[in-house]
Amino acid sequence: MGLSGKRFLDVAGSREAAVTVLASITSLYYLIVAVTNCIDTDTNRRGVQAVLSMQATIHHSGTDWRAVTNSTVLLIAYILIVIWEYLVGLVLLAAAVTGWRALIGRNSARIAVAAKLSSIGWTMAVLLFLGGFLTIGGEWFRMWANKQVNASSAALQNFLIAAVGLILVHMSSRSETRVGAPNAESDPAPQQ
Repeated sequence: MGLSGKRFLDVAGSREAAVTVLASITSLYYLIVAVTNCIDTDTNRRGVQAVLSMQATIHHSGTDWRAVTNSTVLLIAYILIVIWEYLVGLVLLAAAVTGWRALIGRNSARIAVAAKLSSIGWTMAVLLFLGGFLTIGGEWFRMWANKQVNASSAALQNFLIAAVGLILVHMSSRSETRVGAPNAESDPAPQQ
């Protein structure tokens, strides 16, 4: 294999390329979700209202007090969710663009910036989907038992994708591992 073929495999098969591809796809996904939430506002707002108002869930006097029925608060919650989705998408888009530029230009400083932006974006996704949807929506507002809206599986899917991205971006590459690991051939075992 020629030098250019080896270079292509080194770049295309790298952890950095995998992070960049995942950041690209997830940024597109979150931007589509945010745009859809702006285009189909009525459906999505009704979903947020159904969860927060607890109107179609299991009712119990010990938990019904948690319901939010104030229309202004419901609208603010919806707007904050959409803004957060846009921010996640934009941060991951910045990570993807930086990552592609770094891979093409072989710029290790940009690769580090792309990794940090990816980490921020996926952490933001974890906050929204694990913190907001699964913890607050799912448990506090009992979305898991809501007969109208149960976005638990979609939230879990989003959390898992973000978690895979975070694991990928924070794990050491093989070359980084080799640099820090002692070499058995050059470092003989200490004698006692």
